[in-house]
Amino acid sequence: MQVPVHDLTGQVIDHIEISERLFDTPFNEAVVHQVVVSQQANARQGTASTKTRGEVSGSTSKLYPQKHTGRARAGSIRSPLRRGGGIIFGPKPRSYRQATPKKMRHHALRCVLSAKVRDKELIVLEQLKLEPPKTKEMIRLLTALGVDSSALVVTAELEENVVKSARNLPDIKTMPASLLNVVDILAHKMLLMTVAAVRRAEELWGDGSQPGGSNAPLRDTATSTDN
Repeated sequence: MQVPVHDLTGQVIDHIEISERLFDTPFNEAVVHQVVVSQQANARQGTASTKTRGEVSGSTSKLYPQKHTGRARAGSIRSPLRRGGGIIFGPKPRSYRQATPKKMRHHALRCVLSAKVRDKELIVLEQLKLEPPKTKEMIRLLTALGVDSSALVVTAELEENVVKSARNLPDIKTMPASLLNVVDILAHKMLLMTVAAVRRAEELWGDGSQPGGSNAPLRDTATSTDN
């Protein structure tokens, strides 16, 4: 399949052939959903912590006599029912990490990249060089390309000038192709990739070969059943 290539003025100057395996994969909602949940869970720190009644400061003596006061039978100032007392069923430090198979992650990435192509939300640039880095140059480029919403700008390698030019723009994020992920692609309306970034992505995820693995297609988790 072919896609147009734009220059920095927004004009179509060429067409390139792109991998159908990477950019023409049927969308698998179940796989994409599982990978998104896993990635968001792995981003959680899990450092929230509260103290139980056994951990908060306070005397262990009984507050007042059991009888003849006309008050409730209270034994500890550290009771969760009292101000400054412990927390019932509060959070404790834990890991939210979810292990996701590599093939599933790669398949989900191919699904969302293919969806961008089908929805005409992928723009391929011949190159992206900004000398010197200027925010107004990035704005001019996005305007020329007709991008008026959130966008993910992907280069083959880390381009410091591109990062500096876009970091003050809300809803614009930059990254090298090797860091492409499902959550960032879904979080941005448009996907801008240089030709070199497309080739880098095809090299990483397009040929389907994984060291020590097979090229067998991933089972649809929404319809498959255990034997």
